[in-house]
Amino acid sequence: MHVPTDASRAQGPDFARAQHAAAIDLPLHDWPNEAWWRAYRDPQLDALVAAALRDNPNLAVAQARVASANAAVAAERAADGGHVGVETGFNRQRYSSNGFFPPPIGGAFYNDASVQLRAGYDFDWWGKHRSLIAAALGDTDARRAEAAQAQQVLAASVAQSYLRLQMLWARQENTAALIALQRDLLAGREKRLAQGLAGSDDARNAELDLAVLQEQQQRFDTDAGREREALRALIGGDPAALGELAHVRPAPPQDAVPRELGLELLARRPDLQAARWRVEAQLGRVAAAEAAFRPDINLAGAIGLDAVSLGKLLRYPSRTLLLGATLDLPLFDSGRLDAQLGQARSSRDELLAEYNGAVLDAVGEVAREAATLQGIAKETALHVDAARATTRLAENAEARMARGLATRATVLQARQAVLRQRDVALQLLDAQLQTQVALTKALGGGYHAANNNNHS
Repeated sequence: MHVPTDASRAQGPDFARAQHAAAIDLPLHDWPNEAWWRAYRDPQLDALVAAALRDNPNLAVAQARVASANAAVAAERAADGGHVGVETGFNRQRYSSNGFFPPPIGGAFYNDASVQLRAGYDFDWWGKHRSLIAAALGDTDARRAEAAQAQQVLAASVAQSYLRLQMLWARQENTAALIALQRDLLAGREKRLAQGLAGSDDARNAELDLAVLQEQQQRFDTDAGREREALRALIGGDPAALGELAHVRPAPPQDAVPRELGLELLARRPDLQAARWRVEAQLGRVAAAEAAFRPDINLAGAIGLDAVSLGKLLRYPSRTLLLGATLDLPLFDSGRLDAQLGQARSSRDELLAEYNGAVLDAVGEVAREAATLQGIAKETALHVDAARATTRLAENAEARMARGLATRATVLQARQAVLRQRDVALQLLDAQLQTQVALTKALGGGYHAANNNNHS
């Protein structure tokens, strides 16, 4: 049969477009390390990531899928090439008196015992089995890459959850300081109200501001509780797993993004490697479907013993010998082979289109997170100037109060302004930390595909 022409125009990714904008320029230009979370120099974070990578059930599922794919490879390899086996049998049969054999065979019972050594060899002239093995190897590589992707996603999720929890605690502590100042301010206004030196509106406004701060503090407490439980679930810990987690101020490492992405990004992202290997696996299935159109020649042989009684089985005249060859040549099958090949090619084109889209999406993800980090850095630089100005105002207020030129309320309000600027700084730091981890994950989280020659 004639193999149908492949009219597909599907192509691989356009690496000319697989770059981030030249305007994205962070201080360092490098790829993440394999254990990138250690750059935060936080032993607690290191221990949490290690616990998650050790105990999370989702990783066990990924590893089980890798084992299943390896078993499929072994099965395909077992079906290729030659095979040798031993067959034995024993039958007791009555032959018909009116059948092919006349008496005394007809109408009597006879035993039939046999033992044979059988061998066969499939030459795989057109590479059908080799293509199916390549497809199974591609599936295995894809499963390995998916397992690596699961590890990277889990590590990033643990880091983001832990860092977010620490920043919520930091904002809680800052709000507690604001509440203490507000209570001091409220006490002063109530005292002035009792002395007839201020109106009731001043005291009521101070009470309202205190209530707003307390509401904010409760919201932080709720969010921290939720984040704590999310982190505990990620590491697979018991209810007491995070009981001794200390409050620390995260120190973000210096931001970095490679100067160029392109081909290197494919080797750095496990999800892109998985997509690529799925395409390669499907290419093997297409080749196997094309090989099904061609004739298949196999050899078979057997040598053994056969006798009508066990006593004669081991005698020389009981020997048997078989040599043979089979030719399988498809001529007409109602379009079954055409349909199978068309389906295999369509699946190949679909996987290739998904691969191309994944490459561009990955580049876009890196560009978005890098641009966000660059913007946060600019916002932080501007905020530093505002925070310094607020601090100077607070210091001037205290100096004026020491000379009797300013009230205590003025000083308390200036200190509150400093704490509010600190809260803004904490929000910017939180955004930086979250985006750093997101960028690290977008760059592959330290993964690097090894040279793979399984399909050669």
